[in-house]
Amino acid sequence: MKPMPLALILSSLVAASRVGGGVSERVLNAAKIDTMLVPTVLFGRHPGWGAPGGGPVEQDLFQGVLSGIADQGLLDITDIVLTGYFADVGQVFDTAAVIDVVRKGKRVNKGVKAYAPRPMVVVDPVMGDAPGGLYVPAAIAAGIKDQLIPRADLITPNAFELGHITGRQLTDLASMVRAARSIDCPCLVSSLPRHGQIGVMYVDHDEAWMVTHDRVPKAPNGTGDLLTAAFTCAIADGAEPKPALEQAVAATLALVRKAHEWQGPELPIVAAAQWLREPGLSLEAEAL
Repeated sequence: MKPMPLALILSSLVAASRVGGGVSERVLNAAKIDTMLVPTVLFGRHPGWGAPGGGPVEQDLFQGVLSGIADQGLLDITDIVLTGYFADVGQVFDTAAVIDVVRKGKRVNKGVKAYAPRPMVVVDPVMGDAPGGLYVPAAIAAGIKDQLIPRADLITPNAFELGHITGRQLTDLASMVRAARSIDCPCLVSSLPRHGQIGVMYVDHDEAWMVTHDRVPKAPNGTGDLLTAAFTCAIADGAEPKPALEQAVAATLALVRKAHEWQGPELPIVAAAQWLREPGLSLEAEAL
């Protein structure tokens, strides 16, 4: 019986909305990956619904939670670090330091086949989106770019974030591939318009793939978090990038369709958990 992988998630905790770290935790748990969620904010609901309630986690409290995890010896056996939304630039620097500690860990648990004995660091650079641009302070965006992306094994920006990180104009698919390859780690890029559809692209120095599908009207918030977590699960289980991309996009699309079918305002992560494992639809990635 193989040991259960352990993941450290540093992202938002939103009580009434299926977004951020809550989505990451549920998706990883469904894939039999144990989780430690360190919240960067405590909100009542997604800000898209109105005033969220709650607020940022103060840096002293954030550091204290991380210290408790470290004192328990769990950073030594952490297989995956997944970062998302940050509310303070100090949290970004603390996260960078924690990644360095995890990378020096004793690696008692060899649960992640694809990356063991090296932990897998996944950075979702939550900064902004088109057409509004940045929705975090510039200092946080700069901290993610300077401190976290160089430490990542995988980054998962949307198209706007890819352009912001690389400082490049993304005018077509070829320019997006070139931009992704200018970053020294694999990229999973979402929210790409493609022939009237929407696409997700995986790019590393050796290969590039894209999956496209029809848009679903009024998709709930949290799809980017779901996609990142689903792709992370597939890679952690040993999948190659192409099938991992196909599986992650299919799982995300399946849950978005279920939310639309059930007229749910949020992603049905628990009620539709079976579609995370078996989406019931097949998507074929095209080589770029």
